[in-house]
Amino acid sequence: MEKQRIEQFDNIVKMGKEGQKALNEYWLDYFLYTSFEYWLMVSLLVVPLIILFFQIDKSKIFFMGFYGYSIHVLFGYIDLYAKNLGFLHYPIPIIPMIPGLSLDSSFIPVTFMLVYQWTLNHKKNYYFFFDISSFGICF
Repeated sequence: MEKQRIEQFDNIVKMGKEGQKALNEYWLDYFLYTSFEYWLMVSLLVVPLIILFFQIDKSKIFFMGFYGYSIHVLFGYIDLYAKNLGFLHYPIPIIPMIPGLSLDSSFIPVTFMLVYQWTLNHKKNYYFFFDISSFGICF
């Protein structure tokens, strides 16, 4: 019984490796530097970080950095969960091994960091503007 369980697990791992290999080949064949969508994803990774560099409040940089990192980790786990359940897929990743890189690591955290910074500096209701930002990102 134990041997059968281990063999079944090894088979699942093998299928995962084959699936990742197929995704890597798909990415190399169709999207490596050739499509508008690929460069859009690259810009969603780079442009928010450039904007953040110039817009972040330097006096609160560690506070805002921790907040952004927390958003990054939370969104990364939610994204991973959704991908594992099959609810979410990234057909055009920047790097096929890290499919949600531009959204998980840059666009979403930077957006929420700047909204949070703005609400702190202008003494506005964070939850209201967080909801507006979430709604805007969804659509």
